[in-house]
Amino acid sequence: MHTTKTYPAAWYNKLMIQLFRIFVKKFMPPRWFCRPIPKQTERSAKVGPLKLEIVSHCWQYSNMLAYQLSSFVNYPPKDLKLQVTVFYCEEDTETKSTLEFFETFEVENVTWNWQPLTREKLFRRAIGRNMAALVTEADWVWYTDCDIIFHQGCLDSLASALQGKQGALYYPRQERTTSMLADSDPMLRKGRKPQLVDIQTDEFSLHSRDKAKGAFQIVHGDIARAIGYCDEMRAFQTEVNHWSKTYEDTAFRWLLQTRGEPIEVDSVCQIRHIHKGRYKKGTLLSRLRSKIRRMQE
Repeated sequence: MHTTKTYPAAWYNKLMIQLFRIFVKKFMPPRWFCRPIPKQTERSAKVGPLKLEIVSHCWQYSNMLAYQLSSFVNYPPKDLKLQVTVFYCEEDTETKSTLEFFETFEVENVTWNWQPLTREKLFRRAIGRNMAALVTEADWVWYTDCDIIFHQGCLDSLASALQGKQGALYYPRQERTTSMLADSDPMLRKGRKPQLVDIQTDEFSLHSRDKAKGAFQIVHGDIARAIGYCDEMRAFQTEVNHWSKTYEDTAFRWLLQTRGEPIEVDSVCQIRHIHKGRYKKGTLLSRLRSKIRRMQE
């Protein structure tokens, strides 16, 4: 059973992360910070029906999680077996209600797997990803976020693209995104009630991706089981009191020494949104972050 590594001082953890960003990843070998990675020739090259685990986190994003979970009900895979793992905190009652609603659906080739965590563990995304990685039975693990929608044909096109593959890390070459949506947008309002929802894909614009980052990391199952998700990097397995910047995504690619390889995956969609669930609504920080995101848009 995975045990979260904890340290008493928040400043120590922040210091270690900054040391990684500035010094460690430039001057130290990744092998010092993880167990041996299975060589490509040692990894399974699965063909035929695949087993996929999709791992996401949700904190105060139940209105977007509803779209993600609906996509598995509306467009279940035919060519792979899917386990949907969602890490959440029971204090987030709206997310809990959404999960309880979808748990009532029996969907062919889909297994629900809800994993409650304390706030402190949930807020360090690498902790949940690491827990899932070490025990997964899947051929492939897709680390994602709850604002990603796996629309019609997405999962079966993924199954086709991964046939016989032995690479460490892949990502979809393209995705479709909305513009930056405000909380008042009808799409976000609709998802607030636990219910089946769907999107109009013509409201999403097509964009290319250049590396496996954030919500677009598709990892070989043999690697996930062997090294977890930054399992040996203490700073990224430490509980925190607020949602942390996801520098562990960079660390994970550094450990694998790859940006990932692009593959053709259909109908990967993302809801882009101004308000971040990690920030309390109405605070100065929340307003500032929302303004920055509008300017970026």
